[in-house]
Amino acid sequence: MDQSHTTSTNSPDAAPRACASAFDLDLVRKYSHVAAPRYTSYPPATKFSEDLALLRAGDAIAEDNNPDADAEGGQPLSLYFHLPFCESRCWYCGCTAVITRDQGAADAYLDDLARELELVTSKIDRRRKVAQLHLGGGSPTFFTPDQLRRLNGLVRAHFAYAPDAEVSVEIDPRKFSQEHVHALREMGATRASLGIQDTNRRVQLAIHRYQPNTLNRQAVAWLREQGFTSINFDLIYGLPLQTAASFERTLDDVLALSPDRFSIFSYAHIPWIKPAQRIFEDRGQLPGAEEKLAMFALAHKQLTGAGFVDIGLDHFAKPDDELAAALRNGTLQRNFQGYSTKAGTSLYAFGMSAISQTRTAYWQNTKDLAAYRSILAGGRLPVARALCLSAEDQRRRTIIMRIMCDRQIDFAAISAELGVDFAQTHARELASMSDLVADGIVRLTSDKLEITPVGVPLLRLAAMRFDTTLARPSGPDGSAPPMHARVI
Repeated sequence: MDQSHTTSTNSPDAAPRACASAFDLDLVRKYSHVAAPRYTSYPPATKFSEDLALLRAGDAIAEDNNPDADAEGGQPLSLYFHLPFCESRCWYCGCTAVITRDQGAADAYLDDLARELELVTSKIDRRRKVAQLHLGGGSPTFFTPDQLRRLNGLVRAHFAYAPDAEVSVEIDPRKFSQEHVHALREMGATRASLGIQDTNRRVQLAIHRYQPNTLNRQAVAWLREQGFTSINFDLIYGLPLQTAASFERTLDDVLALSPDRFSIFSYAHIPWIKPAQRIFEDRGQLPGAEEKLAMFALAHKQLTGAGFVDIGLDHFAKPDDELAAALRNGTLQRNFQGYSTKAGTSLYAFGMSAISQTRTAYWQNTKDLAAYRSILAGGRLPVARALCLSAEDQRRRTIIMRIMCDRQIDFAAISAELGVDFAQTHARELASMSDLVADGIVRLTSDKLEITPVGVPLLRLAAMRFDTTLARPSGPDGSAPPMHARVI
């Protein structure tokens, strides 16, 4: 019952419909107040426990080593490295970051990663191959090219790569050089995600991230020249001083650079967690709800009008991109890095705050750098929170991920996969969708649940009906607990 395993949930004629999307502003407005998990995992990370007696990461790794998936040594691996350093703080940012200009901090952190790699890989079946590697942050390009080369050596000393392994990296164009590109290509990287957020100077100064578009243009040129085949841009709507008109110009600027993918995120205002965001309230700079909604509608119109496929939530891709192909083929998956093409992998994450995922467990490293370093020095895994999944959790994860990735559930196929009569077992959840059916978000028949094209921007609403971790069902008259962001 692995969440990324795909059975024949898509009929042969379903692929074109799976990639269709539409936009109904009034419908999105109706549900825009509803808060919902992003379902990068199920149960959501808000349910992780600090009672580590409930799960021992070493035992979870040993269980995950079961080699029955294939004769070569079991499931492939997906690796994530959290590289947390940034030279300055972007005031909107909700990531776990360490602000410093001391380049030596990266050397010390590489020493930490070396210790963590030793501890974790001593428990992993070394025959398992790496199918995917992602460097995130923070800002991975805070690390010098030689520091990145050292990281590459550490990883390859402990892991063997599959021939078609996908290596990707997050890039800050403000701290990026041609030598960085060479070092990343030596790591095998062919995918890059550029943090852009907005190209308007006033907005950039308001969020403490000045980044002229010439830097974005130069970064893209260097990456293309050195053989990067997939480039993603991160944008954020709802930032201070943004308007629909200014965001339209940002979209024009970045579309001119012809990236392969977009991630269009809604700004999450969480000053009770990230105090730096309080400055926006003090200055009264945040756009209103209606203006923010207009930006979201504009992004959908501009990108789909330019030929990009709406993958779901905040992801868009060119039709020939692997992400769009995975959506068409029913092989799309979702994990803590968002949508992905590599199905059937276990995720092992390294560095402070990093979250690992196997079929039966999640565990997260401490978010405090000093604690992370101290625990590793004591010869222990730096785990701070974890969750052991029950059989019911695993079943519901499969259902929710099928909605999030396939936009449909074939009752017969998922019944065979889960070993239950889906329609009978989940009759209550299906009956609860009458409002979503009436509004044209969901289409229900006797043998299938489908998210309609107009329902794609709101697909989390359907996923929520199978989520037993929420305080109460969420519909147009209710909302999820406040620890989750709004749907739009």
